[in-house]
Amino acid sequence: MLAFILRRLIQAVIVMVTVAFISFMLFQYVGDPVVFLLGQDATPEQIRELRSALGLDKSFFVQFWHFLVNAAQGEFGLSLRQGAKVSRLIAERFPATLELALVAALLALVIGVPMGVYAALKRGTFTSQLFMTLSLLGVSLPTFLIGILLILVFAVHLGWFPSFGRGEVVQLGWWSTGLLKAKGWHHVTLPAITLAIFQLTLIMRLVRAEMLEVLRTDYIKFARARGLSNRAIHFGHALKNTLVPVLTITGLQLGGLIAFAIITETVFQWPGMGLLFIQAVTFADIPVMAAYLCLIALIFVVINLVVDLLYFAVDPRLRVGKAGGH
Repeated sequence: MLAFILRRLIQAVIVMVTVAFISFMLFQYVGDPVVFLLGQDATPEQIRELRSALGLDKSFFVQFWHFLVNAAQGEFGLSLRQGAKVSRLIAERFPATLELALVAALLALVIGVPMGVYAALKRGTFTSQLFMTLSLLGVSLPTFLIGILLILVFAVHLGWFPSFGRGEVVQLGWWSTGLLKAKGWHHVTLPAITLAIFQLTLIMRLVRAEMLEVLRTDYIKFARARGLSNRAIHFGHALKNTLVPVLTITGLQLGGLIAFAIITETVFQWPGMGLLFIQAVTFADIPVMAAYLCLIALIFVVINLVVDLLYFAVDPRLRVGKAGGH
């Protein structure tokens, strides 16, 4: 187990250094930060002084080493657009994005798993076919179109939900959340549904396919031969083994929800990291772009490690395999 964790940590370090290098290259080839900070009318003397102050007059590898050291401490300099520390901007926006992603992931699991189980157990029924048809729509429709349609129906015509913003939030130290306020839930509903639809349909189709596969295995036939009830077979044996691959997909998709909430946050003007990143791209705010890439990579690395560890807890075959190998 310890060797497994060490291997994963080494892989994580390699991934993070690679992403940091890609982020660092943004500073080299996407505009000149000195020009952004001083403007086009800066004198050569001012440009030289600022380059020296920022360390841009040093060699490539020295600059990259300083970037790695600062990134490891969560420091990415100042935003070229807002003039504030990038770490503070990310810290202010991260709670909103994580809140949206967690609510979307919860919706996808709570709705997607039961729908997938039903579609597998009631194969061929009208409701099962309806679920499969709706899942095709959920996979096919682009996220921005789903968001616009939800705004049009539930915000404009029906007036049930607000169309933008986060609503009231509660400050818990440096963390902010809207989930402790009714208006916060009111505001998060539409963007969370928009973000969850693709994940929901993916989980539903995966659960259905895995459930059908498990129900055809020998140990399920033996369980039926022993006289176990359908409820015990379906939910005590089949579903438990079905959830192993679902665990992996859900963990990875949580990272995807955080990373790809950009479109949803833009449509609903949700004040999260995705909206900050879009604004950074628009204004070529390179420090914010670099910090966003590194943070998303770190989130994926951590989630991958957690999912791998949960595999050991959920699937006893992995533990037996490791023990047999030793």
